[in-house]
Amino acid sequence: MELPFFKKTDVVALDIGSNSVKIIQLAPAKKGWKLVKLGMSQLPPEAIVDGSIIDSMTVINAVKELIAQQDIKVKNTVSALTGHSVIIKKVNLPVMSEAELAESIQWEAEQYIPFPITDVNIDFQILGADTEGRGQMEVMLVAVKKDVINDYTNVIKEAGMIPVIVDVDSFALENMFEVNYPVTPNENIAIINIGATITSINVLRSGITIFTRAIPLGGNQFTEEMQKTLGISFKDAETLKLGGEVSGVDAGGVPEVIERVAGNVALEVKRSIDFFVGGAPGMFVSKIYLSGGCAKAKGLPAIIQERAAIPVEVVNPFANIECNPKKFAPDYIKDSASYFGVGVGLAVRKVGDK
Repeated sequence: MELPFFKKTDVVALDIGSNSVKIIQLAPAKKGWKLVKLGMSQLPPEAIVDGSIIDSMTVINAVKELIAQQDIKVKNTVSALTGHSVIIKKVNLPVMSEAELAESIQWEAEQYIPFPITDVNIDFQILGADTEGRGQMEVMLVAVKKDVINDYTNVIKEAGMIPVIVDVDSFALENMFEVNYPVTPNENIAIINIGATITSINVLRSGITIFTRAIPLGGNQFTEEMQKTLGISFKDAETLKLGGEVSGVDAGGVPEVIERVAGNVALEVKRSIDFFVGGAPGMFVSKIYLSGGCAKAKGLPAIIQERAAIPVEVVNPFANIECNPKKFAPDYIKDSASYFGVGVGLAVRKVGDK
């Protein structure tokens, strides 16, 4: 799904998150896609908070450095937004054509959006008619605050790039999943994207998003709790969180910290899935896929699987993408894959999809 004020074209994907900036470029290959460019640059804490850019110059410089480092030639850029400035709701509306809905969407959306309708840009996707013959259809409604869109597009422009598509992270993950995993008709799976400050929960049915929720809880909570408990720096805590070692630091308390915070994440995941299932009698979620920088936090997948009682797998956004081992070290691709779920979903937007 794309917001309507940008058109589709060939692009490089730029995923600007709270903890890092990721850049990725794909190209068509015989069996699908091949990786052309890939890079990541860390951002300092508080540069971006809850999806809002606080320190634009720091973010601009990080994007510029990453573009130069990866020798990016393409200027057209696709990016994504997340956080509480993004509203995604599944609503029931009277059956009408896509053209008719496009004309009336501002009026239809007003009752569902908690912001003045003049302050947001709106897009939609018709999911299909209901199965009970009530003359209604299911529509996924998306609204994003204009000032947040402007903040991100201004950063991209100041970095010397051209913003041509602004997507939403949930739909980017949907695209990523479709490229890399088989889609089973009528199966419900959940993609849990654990970012630095926000965890997004996205339930797909037959490969299409039917439920989303954003939780103000993410990887930084693990890191900050380790800082307090172990009395170490943010950087050292990040290393320990992902299973690394830090000279002179006893990592004996790490599992307890991870289990404590992971328990909170798992509880919110379970509540969200229970809420989805409760509103859709007879449905269940058959599998959870973890994405995001914190997806590989030591012990986290097992804790979520235990608490939610649903099989959990860390997603691999490069599973079906050709990665030349002479250009991209296989160990790096394996270790960093979970960071690039949104980026891969954005990068495939250049095929002219609807």
